[in-house]
Amino acid sequence: MLPVLTEIASDLGFPEGPVMLPDGSILVVEIAKGCVSSIDPKGHKTIVATPGGGPNGAAFGPDGYLYICNSGGFAWTTVDGLLIPSGQASDYSGGRIERIDIETGKVETLYTSCGGFPLKGPNDIVFDRDGGFYFTDHGKSRPRDVDFGGLYYAKTDGSLISALVHPMIMPNGVGLAPDEKTIYVAETRTGHLWAFDILAPGVIVKQPPHENGGRHLSGPAGYTSFDSLAVERDGNICVASLVLGGINVIAPDGKFVEFVAMPDPICTNICFGGADLKTAYITLSGTGKIVSMPWARPGHRLNFDPCSP
Repeated sequence: MLPVLTEIASDLGFPEGPVMLPDGSILVVEIAKGCVSSIDPKGHKTIVATPGGGPNGAAFGPDGYLYICNSGGFAWTTVDGLLIPSGQASDYSGGRIERIDIETGKVETLYTSCGGFPLKGPNDIVFDRDGGFYFTDHGKSRPRDVDFGGLYYAKTDGSLISALVHPMIMPNGVGLAPDEKTIYVAETRTGHLWAFDILAPGVIVKQPPHENGGRHLSGPAGYTSFDSLAVERDGNICVASLVLGGINVIAPDGKFVEFVAMPDPICTNICFGGADLKTAYITLSGTGKIVSMPWARPGHRLNFDPCSP
C-alpha cells in the first residue's frame, strides 16, 4: 500500500540531493538539466546555479556554501515514461567536487582528482562535525566497461583529499551514524549496504573478508539497487531503493525495519525536514517529482544544517 504523499514539485530534470532551507524552500539538483534549483513552499522553482555536467549529492559546509558532487554528466533514455541515466555522457566533462554560493550562483571547482587519479563520477556527500566531508565516487559506465568507485574524505579549503576505500562497485549513498563512529555506504549495482568504523576524521578501520574492508549490513531480497541514504535520529539507515521503488529502513545492526513503497521505481533520495524532522522529502527521479510525507521517526539533523535552531 502506498503512503499518502504531498507533491512539492514536478517537471524536474531527474531531481536528487534535496536540502532544506530555513524559509521552507528545498534545494534540489536537476541532474539532467545541469542545475541547482530552489523550490519554495508554493512549488515555484528558481534556478540558483548552473554548474553543468551532472550535479548530484549536495550538502552545506561549515562556511555556508553548498558543496556538490558533480559526476560530469550522463546519457539519458526514456523507458515507459521514466527518465533513466544510461551511462557516460557524450560530452562528459569530468568528475569534480564543487562549491556553490547559492546567493550569487558562483560555482568553484575544489577537487578533480585524488593521488593523481581523476575523479570519475562523484555522487553523494556528508559533512562530519569537524567540517571535513566524506563522499562517494560512483564511477562511470560505458558500453564495454565500467569504473570501480570508492569512498573519499576531503577538506573544504582544498588542502586534503584522500581515498579511504577502493575498489567499490558503484558506491552511491553515504551517511554518518549520529555518534559519528560509523560511516555507511550503499552500492547501487550490488544493492549492498556497508559500514566502516571511524577512528578519527577521515580515518577508518578495514577488516576482512571483503576486499573493501567493510562490515556488510544488508543485501537485496530480490532484484533491487541502492541509491542515496539518510540516517534517523535513532541510527536507522534509510536507503532509497531503485527498481522496487521506495525506502528501505535498516537498523544499525543490519536488521530490516520496514520498506516504504513509492509510486516511482526510480526513487533516489530522502532527507528530513520540519521542526521535529519527522517530515520526509523524497525524490522520485524517473517521473521528475519531489514529494513529502509524515515519517514515523525523526531524522538525524545534519552538521551545518541551515535549518538548525
